[in-house]
Amino acid sequence: MPPASPAPSPSSSGSSSGPSAAPPKDHGRAGRDLKAAVGSAVVLLGAIAASLAFWKPAFMVIVVIAVVVAIWELRQGLLAKDIDLPEQPLMLGGVVMVVVAYLWGTDALVTATAVSALVVMLWLLRRGIDGYVKTATASVFTLVYVPFLGSFVALMLSEGGLDGGGLDDDGVQGILAFILVTIASDIGGYIAGVLFGKHPMAPVISPKKSWEGFAGSAVFCLAAGWALVVLLLDGDWWVGLCLGLVTVVMATLGDLCESVMKRDLGIKDMSQVIPGHGGLMDRLDSLLATIAPIWLLLHYLVFT
Repeated sequence: MPPASPAPSPSSSGSSSGPSAAPPKDHGRAGRDLKAAVGSAVVLLGAIAASLAFWKPAFMVIVVIAVVVAIWELRQGLLAKDIDLPEQPLMLGGVVMVVVAYLWGTDALVTATAVSALVVMLWLLRRGIDGYVKTATASVFTLVYVPFLGSFVALMLSEGGLDGGGLDDDGVQGILAFILVTIASDIGGYIAGVLFGKHPMAPVISPKKSWEGFAGSAVFCLAAGWALVVLLLDGDWWVGLCLGLVTVVMATLGDLCESVMKRDLGIKDMSQVIPGHGGLMDRLDSLLATIAPIWLLLHYLVFT
């Protein structure tokens, strides 16, 4: 998640979830329950690190679970606009897309995406004419936004083969670089935004995001990209700088797009499945936005 400005805004919390909803807690300038957020992050990162270290298919299980939960969250959010996504075909299609991308690569992913979209549209015929275009459009959007973009994680992991694990595996190294450089964007933006944020980047969309926070994200991303490509991936220094630049731009855009969606839906978080963070999609927004260009860059400039 890129940059936050220290000044809280009444409009940044979205609409209330109902008359019985408890008033939000004031977590200060951080804007979140930092203790719970850190604890949740440690658990999630620990599970990811363990799966990558010992057996890569275990990490694919984590990716599949994330895709299913993210689709569920989007369905819950879109219900606020009377858009009822067909959960079953979306989840099944999403799982198939991720798995075939890992096993057979980009051609299989494109085919699985097209077939999944067609199946979802045919499935919706059972509901009749009313609202068909709206629901079908939202369903195809969901397929592209979550499982299609998420499948690039599978493509990255398969760079080192389909089995194994550990830091000597190209796929594992690529995943670590992708995750760590995106986290660097989050941390840099958070620190700079809290300490120095004064000039809002997009006050209507996300009042807490500042240009100072964006600058912090850029500095951290460029440093992390250079270090990861040179020291971990044994690539050229300029590729590392490109990695950092791509990440800070795409992570910021991904976060802003997610903020627009939540404001349009009138919600603060997609769900509350991760203590201190909100919904899974609230954590995946930057990751989903960065994975495809990062895979493209590493695939052709480092792993080839």
